[in-house]
Amino acid sequence: MRAPRKIDVGSSVSAKRVHGMLVAVAFLLAASLGWANAQEPAVSSSVTDSAETHVGRGYDALKQDRYDEAASEFRAALALDSSLIERARFPLAVALFESHKSDEARKEFETVRQEVGGHPNVLYYLGRLDLDDHKFDAAIQDLKQAVIKPPFPDTAYYLGFAYFKQGRLVYAERWLKEAVRVDPKDSRAQYQLGLVYRRQGRAAEAKKALALSEQLRQGDAHASQLRLDCRQKLDQGLTAEARAVCDQLYDPDDAERLTELGTIYAQHGNLEAALKPLRRAAELAPKSPQMQYNLALAYFQLNQFTDARPPLETALKRWPDLFQLNALYGAVLLKLGEDAAAYQALRHAHDLNPQDSGVVDLLYFSNLGLAQKSKDAAQYSDALHHLEEAAKLRPVEPTPHQRMADIYALTARESQATAEQQEADRLAKNLEKHD
Repeated sequence: MRAPRKIDVGSSVSAKRVHGMLVAVAFLLAASLGWANAQEPAVSSSVTDSAETHVGRGYDALKQDRYDEAASEFRAALALDSSLIERARFPLAVALFESHKSDEARKEFETVRQEVGGHPNVLYYLGRLDLDDHKFDAAIQDLKQAVIKPPFPDTAYYLGFAYFKQGRLVYAERWLKEAVRVDPKDSRAQYQLGLVYRRQGRAAEAKKALALSEQLRQGDAHASQLRLDCRQKLDQGLTAEARAVCDQLYDPDDAERLTELGTIYAQHGNLEAALKPLRRAAELAPKSPQMQYNLALAYFQLNQFTDARPPLETALKRWPDLFQLNALYGAVLLKLGEDAAAYQALRHAHDLNPQDSGVVDLLYFSNLGLAQKSKDAAQYSDALHHLEEAAKLRPVEPTPHQRMADIYALTARESQATAEQQEADRLAKNLEKHD
């Protein structure tokens, strides 16, 4: 995900590395606020499904940096159910923030604050908006509260920067040092700390901090070159040479770089090599759904379904409305033979994104499997329910209608059996014509 907007602290300072971790912005959203298990209001099922669909599309668009599209989806969800403060209005505000629509973003964040109080996630963004508007007193008040339980790694950095702009150098130094402690590789914090020292007349310390900032910046540039060289050698099939280069990217204390390394290996089909960095990244960032998903996907592609399950279950407790998590979890459960649980996960994934053909296929076969189990247990009503759903998912397939005809025949409902058999025959002939 692209970095959130930077405060102007000099052209040599980059926010890219710190906010590389904020792929989480697309995912944290409501759940990172502790709202994942909030009680939903009683509304009609059709409205709920439609709102769910818009929320799911909004999350997906946010993840892919399509902020205008995300905002439209979250607004559509709110139009159907205005009570979705946590699940739709907060991510709407984030999308507007990322789109540089400050006034609109502030309005939505303030609405969320009125509903749920001063949560650190909301205060962080309001503080960032205050900094953009040069309202340093307000920024300090918001960020001072947010930093008590910092929602993002750079919360202390922005608080220190706000104090610096006010000329309150003692407080600026304190919080910039905290920012360095939280993320020693953030070149911005070292750079700003150097400016604090310079203004305080501490020339030697300023020189040291600024030199370290430049060293970190160059380290980021070196890592970027390593990633490029790693990809090129893997593209060329030079496996041994690639490992020598790629493994230089392995940093056991940097979840972002570990994820990048694991992703490079996975994209080139080397899933075994991808596991080590992805596993370590998931350990370092247990609250990041993206990193749990990456690890689970690698396990899934290696047919290690039992290992794929725990990271998904952990992530879904916090982020139950993320399409990708539900879809992969449903696929894992199907592979493990847990059809009923798989159906629930896939059903929710389909509600969140009805257009995804992969989930449609999985849900179709899940319904067929559950229908057969229900039939074998003489639970004919349940079997018919699943077959009817399967028929809606794949309207051109004769199989659900054939199986419904069999059940109706077993239960002496001849007219329904005849109708379903005729429909199955018609669809089968249509398929033959297209073969």
